[in-house]
Amino acid sequence: MAPGWPGPAAASAHAAVTTADAPGGPVVRTTHGLVRGTERGALRTFRGIPYAAPPVGKLRWAPPKPAPEWDGVRAATRPGAPCAQPEGLPIGVPSKKEDCLYLNVTAPITPRDAARSAPPAEAAASRGERPVIVWIHGGSMMYGTGDMYGPDRLAAQGAVVVSMNYRLGVMGFLGDPALKGAEGLGLEDQQAALRWVRANARAFGGDADNVTIMGQSGGGYGVCGHLASPASAGLFDRAVVQSAPCATGGSRTRAEARAEAARVAEAVGCGARAHRASCLRRKPVTALLKAYGPFNEPRPVAGTDLMPLAPAQALRTGRFHRVPVLVGVTHDEERGMVLGQELAPGGAPMKPSQYEPALRARFGAAADDVLRRYPLRAHPSAGEALATVLTDANWSAPTLDTARLLSRWTPTRVYEFGERDTPWFKGYAKPSFDQRAQHMSELAYLFDLNHLFEDVPAAQTRFRDRMARTWVDFARSGRTDWPAFGAGADGYVQTLAAGGWRRADFARDHQYGFWKSRGAYGPTTSG
Repeated sequence: MAPGWPGPAAASAHAAVTTADAPGGPVVRTTHGLVRGTERGALRTFRGIPYAAPPVGKLRWAPPKPAPEWDGVRAATRPGAPCAQPEGLPIGVPSKKEDCLYLNVTAPITPRDAARSAPPAEAAASRGERPVIVWIHGGSMMYGTGDMYGPDRLAAQGAVVVSMNYRLGVMGFLGDPALKGAEGLGLEDQQAALRWVRANARAFGGDADNVTIMGQSGGGYGVCGHLASPASAGLFDRAVVQSAPCATGGSRTRAEARAEAARVAEAVGCGARAHRASCLRRKPVTALLKAYGPFNEPRPVAGTDLMPLAPAQALRTGRFHRVPVLVGVTHDEERGMVLGQELAPGGAPMKPSQYEPALRARFGAAADDVLRRYPLRAHPSAGEALATVLTDANWSAPTLDTARLLSRWTPTRVYEFGERDTPWFKGYAKPSFDQRAQHMSELAYLFDLNHLFEDVPAAQTRFRDRMARTWVDFARSGRTDWPAFGAGADGYVQTLAAGGWRRADFARDHQYGFWKSRGAYGPTTSG
């Protein structure tokens, strides 16, 4: 734990809080004060607990500071405000709020007995403590909140589940040199939340010595960042990386971040100012969000104290935190992206005549080889053809590379979510072809996402429960019921689907040899 973070005497201020909206709920003592939550069946939940001070005023674009302590019992029945983010995606919650560094805890209700005060030499199991899963939400590091992912299914399998908000986009990753380190604040916020978890997990029945970080897409790249960041040392014991191949994503160069920041500063009228930092801090959030734009892909900057090596280089050289890792992708990642463009305002199903130009724009000199390997005639539609190509290039091949790099140094389990009958986004028109195992589709089986997706088919209840149980078992033990990836030519990849779990012929299915021989794939374009 970093000196002064967070402890009973860490904060210099106390705040009075109310308990009026949570009468009779469960009360837990945290390092900063008492919190009162709610109970539902066999679970208890605490929402909106501050893990850091509000990053407002002079603390805008500053590293997270300890939250103030409070007197009395703080009501923890509502989630904290979403961090500032624009409109643009269904997984986002448009917000102008900067006071947003809050987390949520859902835990099984367990008996309190004398074992909790037993000597440290006695096992956590004898104290009835549960593995802790810390969920880092996705959304391209631009959108989303922790509380929108209902954790009850994972908690019911025996885990203490923590989710957090962290600074996004322009507020969390602005690489202006005048702001001195602001290019990685979103990752630093996550580290602050992890320090809070280490200090407070036992109060909620969790094992503070068994913490798993878990993220999908942009949140998965956050996990890649923690694997590579020296500042994350000692903050977690296992890692789950979903749809975020560390081998091709997870960081930016300093030049990329500075070019983006210069564009933002110029757009809000601070580009030529001698005191650019103070000028930026005075600008309203709405102006900064507009200048940054709705569809960026922010990442922490490699080559800094926070992240000396890009995740790919850290994995390649073994200079990362060697904890057990569960890593995987969905079988049809890019179907959701292609269909999203089809259903966007002014969009339409892709025409056959658009297929070749799209590949030439993406792959340049390698496009002829790609067209020969993925001819349009081999697919029912141009959209499905493009989705197949981009899935293999952007996600599948880089994920297999990620698994190979990880497995050289640490126990690694690899999966592919392959269910074809998955729920579509709620309230959106049916697309021109089946979404199958699109990007994000596995989340409907791990979390309660009824506000985002249609219902999971009732016939898949056992499959859904097995998914949640497998993730919690990994958090508990670092193992799954299929073999480790290993050092073989292709490695062991498990297909997860309602019709059965089996070994996937992953490399052949996704044309891995083709992509490796040409070096044509590159960073993913959604996260």
